[in-house]
Amino acid sequence: MAYLEITLKVAEENRVAAAGVYQNYKQPFLDTVPGAESKQLLVRDEDVQVLHGFATADQARDYLDSTLFKQDVVGGLAPLLAAGPEVRIYDVA
Repeated sequence: MAYLEITLKVAEENRVAAAGVYQNYKQPFLDTVPGAESKQLLVRDEDVQVLHGFATADQARDYLDSTLFKQDVVGGLAPLLAAGPEVRIYDVA
């Protein structure tokens, strides 16, 4: 098991729109991305995190290079971000 954590700086007034991007691509992520097991939206006062579960860390890295991520997700989120995203991959031991 591995996790891909993407932390996004999104102003409060853009959070509804960012949540909409999450909702639009959650099911396609789960249905089409190899190794995808889960996807959760975590909201805090200071940022928004998307936690993706994968079977392996390599599959998480592959997702970051996918068209779904690069064009669809990033394309939808880019105008809503106050700063570049922080991306981390965790391998469960």
